[in-house]
Amino acid sequence: MRIGFLGLGSNVGDRRANLEAAVAALSGHGVAVLASSSVYETEPVGLVLDQPDFLNACLVVQTQLEPDDLLAACKAVEREVGRDAGAVRHGPRVIDVDVLMLGGLEYTSERLTLPHPEVTSRRFVLVPLLEIDPELRLPGGERLAGSLAALGGGQDVRLVGPPLR
Repeated sequence: MRIGFLGLGSNVGDRRANLEAAVAALSGHGVAVLASSSVYETEPVGLVLDQPDFLNACLVVQTQLEPDDLLAACKAVEREVGRDAGAVRHGPRVIDVDVLMLGGLEYTSERLTLPHPEVTSRRFVLVPLLEIDPELRLPGGERLAGSLAALGGGQDVRLVGPPLR
């Protein structure tokens, strides 16, 4: 069994219900949710900025799945919750389930890189991750709290709700 961290996001429809549906669906794919951060509202970042704000949260999970199988499970959950696989990349979406870290693995395949390449540059990931574990480190020892401090301004993140479970 490995402990991992997933990031959730939604900016279409009932955003909190979408996050809760993803949490509920994970257990049917061999992923036990151990804990959730609070829920945060965040402004869009990336290639498509003209879209509604997101609700984001991070989860601590436990699984026996290998990295690519965990990614496949996350993609299956996205489909179950209603994400359109053909939608614009970084555009509005019902649900996004990202594998952020899995144990102490550093891993790269055609479909997945662990830790997630953007984990240290996205405030909407760092804030909920550090809520769960203020001392969290990347494989190799880099403290995520240092990454958050180094971001400077921008990427507004507002606490809007309790944990998902």
